[in-house]
Amino acid sequence: MLHTVEREHAASWRFTITSLLCVFSVLCASGSLANQPYVQRPEVQAYIDELVQTHQFSRKALEGVFSRAKRQDRIIELMSRPAERRLVWHEYRKILVDEPRISQGVTFWRENRAALERAETTYGVPPEIIVAIIGVETRYGRVTGNFGVVDALSTLAFDYPPRAKFFRGQLTQHFLLSREEGKDPLSMKGSYAGAMGYGQFIPSSYRSYAVDFDGDGVRDIWSNKIDAIGSVANYFAQNGWSGRRDVVERVSVAAETEELKSLANGALKPTRTVGEWRDLGVLVSAEQPASRVATLMRMQQPLSAEYWLGFEDFYAITRYNHSRLYAMAVYQLSQAIVERRENSS
Repeated sequence: MLHTVEREHAASWRFTITSLLCVFSVLCASGSLANQPYVQRPEVQAYIDELVQTHQFSRKALEGVFSRAKRQDRIIELMSRPAERRLVWHEYRKILVDEPRISQGVTFWRENRAALERAETTYGVPPEIIVAIIGVETRYGRVTGNFGVVDALSTLAFDYPPRAKFFRGQLTQHFLLSREEGKDPLSMKGSYAGAMGYGQFIPSSYRSYAVDFDGDGVRDIWSNKIDAIGSVANYFAQNGWSGRRDVVERVSVAAETEELKSLANGALKPTRTVGEWRDLGVLVSAEQPASRVATLMRMQQPLSAEYWLGFEDFYAITRYNHSRLYAMAVYQLSQAIVERRENSS
């Protein structure tokens, strides 16, 4: 559930001079280690010591894994793509709210209707949101990633200093889930960030939110659509999904003041109330309670900008991927799938 657009469209990105220098410095700093097996590196041996002591793993087994793990320069390149080269809304939307995802989403919903309806009953998350997440993340299981998860997480944990701590934690989570689920840690594949399965769960998300939704005793998010559907729904249920249907509202502004521009696209979590937004000149529908909290978004179109308010469940979508563009794309894809489904029935 990380870097969805980058994963599908890495070839279309261009590095800035600054980012190229950053990548070059990372590669050069670790260049002498590129051909050295991870198992021979002192920091990896120290990490193995930690896992043996803290989690009672077998040293021999871990050394066997790290003797086969391979550093992937391509992963460092993908992870280092510049944050300043963010797509604007209409560019981003074009990538993720496309015709194949809409039509394939209708098919996925039809083929998995019973599981989606049960997920809504169990977790309170509507089918269209679950379908849209799986569509955005992996095109309904068609693109789940071909990197070895151990390779990806080892590369990022030991050769990508900006986020080494986070990915070292995910590597530990991967070893734990492998032991718990009786899997060979080297057998699993995923994205360059170590995300796996239909819904692209990173290891900590798998351990926290994956469910055995078909009751066969296995939490299989890789090949079992029913488990994947239940797991995505559980993720949202555990991350604050409220079930209110108005996830966002398109709004206008009395005047596009500098104050409003500065407040738009701020924190993802809603902090100001609808009443406060009204006082600032945001024209919100009369049906919205003044006490309801919302975040204001300014979404760039080719010739102008749109303003939107995002409510509680919009924030819940951003918990899956911390991006307002991602959350809006998921929501708009979900609505396009609903419309297509209704018109084709």
